[in-house]
Amino acid sequence: MSEPRGASALHWLAAATLLAACAAIAGALLAPHSPDWMWLHWFAKPSATALIFALAWQARPMVSVSYRRFVLVGIACSLAGDVFLMLPGDLFVPGLLAFLAGHVCFTTALLGDSRFATPAWPLLACLAYGTANLVLLWSAIAAPLRVPVIVYVAVLCGMVGQAGARALRGDASARLAARGALVFMLSDSVLAWDRFRGPLPLASLWVLATYYLALWWIARSVQGVEREGRA
Repeated sequence: MSEPRGASALHWLAAATLLAACAAIAGALLAPHSPDWMWLHWFAKPSATALIFALAWQARPMVSVSYRRFVLVGIACSLAGDVFLMLPGDLFVPGLLAFLAGHVCFTTALLGDSRFATPAWPLLACLAYGTANLVLLWSAIAAPLRVPVIVYVAVLCGMVGQAGARALRGDASARLAARGALVFMLSDSVLAWDRFRGPLPLASLWVLATYYLALWWIARSVQGVEREGRA
C-alpha cells in the first residue's frame, strides 16, 4: 500500500532538514580549525531553517490559518536572525531584533486560542529563570547591549510561559509548541553563556542542535488533529 502523499513529503523534509542541520553544525565546528569549511556553515545554516519553514507551510490540516501564518512569519524572522548572526562583522543586535520579532510572532500565534498567562505560574517560572541568567551574566554584558538583552529575555520568557500555560489545557499540537519553546530558551541560554561568559566547549553543537529541534517542534505544532500525539 503506497504511503500518503503528505506523509511522504514530511519524511523527505525531515531527512533534508536533518542533513542540513548536521552540515551546519559540522561547518561551525570545523571552520575555526579550517576556514575553508565556513562555506558549508553559511549554506547549510539558513537552508535548515528554510526547510523547517517549508514543513510548517505544507502542514495539513492546520490548527488554524492564523496560527500557521504567525508561525511562518516567526520562522522567517528566525531565518533572518540566522543570516545576521553568521555574517562577518558584529551584527548581534540586528540578529537579536530579528529573533525578538520571531518570538512576538510565536506569542501571537499562541494567543489565538488561549488567554495570556492563564495560568500564570509557567510565565512566572520562565521570568525567574530568565532573571537568574541575567543576574549571573550581568557584569559580562556590555553596557550598550543591556537594554536590548533585557527586552529580548522578557519577550522570550513571555513566549515560553504562554506556550507552557497553553499546553496545560491543550492537545498534542499545544504540547509540541511548548516543547519547542522550552528548547528555544535552552538554546538561547547556551548561546548567551558562550557569548558573554564563554567560550563553552562545543558551543556550536549545543546551540544549533537545540535551536533546530525547537524550530522543528514549533513547525510541527502547525499540524492539526491527524497527527496529534506524534512528535
